[in-house]
Amino acid sequence: MADSQLSAAPRVPHVPPTAPPPPHPMANPGYGKRAASGQLPCTDRDFAHLPPREASIAAYIDRLPEGADISVKTLAKVLPYGQCALRTALNRLQDAGHLRRGSECVANDEVLLWVTRTFFSRTARDDAWWDAFTRGDVPPERPHRPTRSRAFTLLAALGRTAPSLTLSAADCAALEPQVGEWFERGATEAELLHALTAGLPTPVHHAPSLIGRRLTDKMPPERVTPPQPRTVLRTLECGECRSPGSAEALIGGRCKPCRGEPLAAPAGPRGAVPANGVRERMNDVRAGLARRPVRPRAR
Repeated sequence: MADSQLSAAPRVPHVPPTAPPPPHPMANPGYGKRAASGQLPCTDRDFAHLPPREASIAAYIDRLPEGADISVKTLAKVLPYGQCALRTALNRLQDAGHLRRGSECVANDEVLLWVTRTFFSRTARDDAWWDAFTRGDVPPERPHRPTRSRAFTLLAALGRTAPSLTLSAADCAALEPQVGEWFERGATEAELLHALTAGLPTPVHHAPSLIGRRLTDKMPPERVTPPQPRTVLRTLECGECRSPGSAEALIGGRCKPCRGEPLAAPAGPRGAVPANGVRERMNDVRAGLARRPVRPRAR
């Protein structure tokens, strides 16, 4: 009995099927990512000017929906980088013109409220553009050639993941609206790939029909987004010390002290003593009193 038990084959541990990653956390209402207006269509060269790490993080943030939590702590939980590396990367995205931190004053039927915003632009912007953005006066974009959509790109590359699902250009164009609806409902590329490629039959007789049926049957529910109040005022803040300021003063998203530039001495009334000269002035007054002769008191 003991020999038969010892010679038995070892038990193979159960490996659960691969599941799509959980959706990215959303920030509290009024916070999180806000996409800047007037961006150019998505291409595979949007972040080619950035270092690989920054380009990867920027591409991930670009895919996130409005209101997603893009704080350093949350990004560190879903990306393979630590908080220090992410903080450095976000500062470099700010330097490159893709990101600005600030606030907006929004109004509802009862109150005006300042809320924190993190503005992200797929298209790199200079300081003059961000200055116009804070005033609500965004300059028009240059004309551009149409590019393939995110949905078409995913369908065209589907055969790399599952060769039996290789599609023609006409098939991709026909299925493009359905995939686009998935993206509009907040689905990620990983969720779509899992829905389309998991548990495929052998063989696949007609890939476009199979994909179209799965896109219809597995369509996620519409994401309910609370209505956003109307924006009435917008401002920016320093990415280092969080001091508020105009876009003109926040060159590269940083104020003068954080850029290592001295602040100009404040102008005051005539005869005013600068803060760093108060101690010297008091010492001079005490020295003058010590030299003053003491007059005898009259009796």
